[in-house]
Amino acid sequence: MSWLGLLPSQPPKILNINTVNHKEELNMAYGIIHFYPGGTKAQYDAEIAVVHPHGGASLPAGQLYHAAGPSPGGWSIIAIHDSKETWLKFLDGILLPTIRSKIKGGFDVEPQATYFEVDHLQAP
Repeated sequence: MSWLGLLPSQPPKILNINTVNHKEELNMAYGIIHFYPGGTKAQYDAEIAVVHPHGGASLPAGQLYHAAGPSPGGWSIIAIHDSKETWLKFLDGILLPTIRSKIKGGFDVEPQATYFEVDHLQAP
């Protein structure tokens, strides 16, 4: 799916993420997986420093969980937002406009994107 496609018609409900969560947030949680073919840690570091608050040290409003790392053939990012609405607000208000401005040293391809309603979110 293209980055600009935003949302698939039927997101899968298959991912369990361990993070601190309140039960009331579980009913609304929304998951995002982005895979950047050929992506690197250096590109990720350049992007996260611009799109996340405090130079990448904090989570955006509504984001409960963020994980990123190398995966076969590129770089993967997983995020859990407290709702689809907070994801779309971040996507439309911060992420897309910033990415479109071509962050120096950032990813040079659109991610392969998967979006899903969180069915199970387990806390430690």
